[in-house]
Amino acid sequence: MTPTPLTLTPGRDPDGTAVLKAVGEIDMSNTDAFSAALSAALDDVPGRLVVDLTGCEYLDSAGINVLFAHAGRIELVASPLLAPVMTFSGLTAVITVRGLEGDAVGRGPHP
Repeated sequence: MTPTPLTLTPGRDPDGTAVLKAVGEIDMSNTDAFSAALSAALDDVPGRLVVDLTGCEYLDSAGINVLFAHAGRIELVASPLLAPVMTFSGLTAVITVRGLEGDAVGRGPHP
């Protein structure tokens, strides 16, 4: 199976917050790479990591499972395009998600 195109870029926001930016589609063909990049970024961060999914056009259940596995240490930024899958999966009940509607959605841990 050919992996779906996905670019994962670790970095920092201007305020110094650690960010992992994902661009493309996250599905079962590339969740191993997504999980590895997320774990590596978390290894370099003592606190919370922001996962920027605003450049993602698709997120399937395999990608959702990777996010659930790290729910205690991440915060998400996503576009309204991903709102249905994040809401119906229950992800917004355990992780703060910014960008879906207004400023923040979800009941996940707040910094």
